[in-house]
Amino acid sequence: MVHLLYVQPNGPWRPGERHQQARKGRRLGGNSSPRGLCTDTDFEMINLYTNTFTDVINVGSYNYLGFAHAEGPCSDRAAAFVDQYGLGTGFSRNSFPNFDAQRTLEATVARFLGTEDAVVCPMGFGTNVMNLPAIINENTLVLSDKLNHASLVLGLRMSKAKVAVFEHNDAKSCEKVLLKAFADFKAAKGRPPAKVLIVVEGIYSMEGTILDLPSFIEVKKRYKAYLYIDEAHSIGALGPNGRGVIDYWGVDSSEVDILMGTLTKSFASAGGYIAGSKALINHLRHNSAVTVYGSPMSPVLIGQFLESAKIIAGEDGTTIGKDKIAKLHRNARYFRKRVHQLGFLVYGQEDSPVIPIMTFYTTKVVAAGREALAKGIGMISVGYPATALTRARARICMSADHTKDQLDVVLASLDEIGDQMRFKYGKNPYPDGYVVEY
Repeated sequence: MVHLLYVQPNGPWRPGERHQQARKGRRLGGNSSPRGLCTDTDFEMINLYTNTFTDVINVGSYNYLGFAHAEGPCSDRAAAFVDQYGLGTGFSRNSFPNFDAQRTLEATVARFLGTEDAVVCPMGFGTNVMNLPAIINENTLVLSDKLNHASLVLGLRMSKAKVAVFEHNDAKSCEKVLLKAFADFKAAKGRPPAKVLIVVEGIYSMEGTILDLPSFIEVKKRYKAYLYIDEAHSIGALGPNGRGVIDYWGVDSSEVDILMGTLTKSFASAGGYIAGSKALINHLRHNSAVTVYGSPMSPVLIGQFLESAKIIAGEDGTTIGKDKIAKLHRNARYFRKRVHQLGFLVYGQEDSPVIPIMTFYTTKVVAAGREALAKGIGMISVGYPATALTRARARICMSADHTKDQLDVVLASLDEIGDQMRFKYGKNPYPDGYVVEY
């Protein structure tokens, strides 16, 4: 459960009334600001805080493994780091000798992922935006999935690399686009690109799609390209050991050149990492804007990550980490099957903890989100520009913290809302009377 501070619009909607007064005021030489003709209590766009809190079942956050608690071993470790190091360092990484807790953090990330080294940055979005321009430039050809996250798109744009886009999670499309883009690059510049980089995600956060990693590794090897995977939503949430999409497919980490991920979601901390070879990480430490100018991670975030990673890896001497991973996978499979059974159209694969329920219409997803809140469900309504204008959806995220009873309450509410809003666009794949096992 989570507490939400409730906000509601003030008063009934009166289309254009205040703006008509504002226009009249400007014609008469009065106050040129529409806001100047009304007060905070009657302007139609003002929201009022009701100062009330509502308990809801939270199916909107990325707390995949349930480590975001105010009490327990993770919060205790975070508090201990504050006692030992304070809240922050107050300097950039290159201003003073390296922060020992930061080095411990980066060594732990590398060990967890099975790579030679890693660098950690204070912001997940910035990890892509600031590090990609340090890895590639105008002499690079990049193959990018059409549904890659905005941080990847912005990072590639800032790098000035030549970017060619392929169909979503389609390795054959990637190969076809690569061949044409390579030829176009050579024809335009009179030489081949210095390197070719394929950029994909482990789990696509709006689609619930799991990367077809083996197929992309084949393309990478065939054309001697490099592979960059953003594991923001897959690290911790996929694989029997929580090691992400590589663990899920049983692939050795050496098969992927650059691993990116966040500490925000499964680890309930903050920041992002790049992991790979020592040569790559040393290059980033000296050439990436975020590592040269950015500050080390806050000690409280380091403590939170170190303890959660320790539990996931079983280094605490318990099976809590394994149990959390298994519970997340069980919840995701059960919930996805049940929403299919209820007649919703759902994107993504069975093992993905991200479950998008398609409404297509923005009006429907907004109304569904409000109705869900009224029923005690905290659900994310997603529309343009996060998705295409006609691809609105309710995005459900599973957590190891969810109980079956909570999931059944959410399912019953969604069943009612789907009938009310008429967005059951799928087909029940199961025979009448079929019982989905938990």
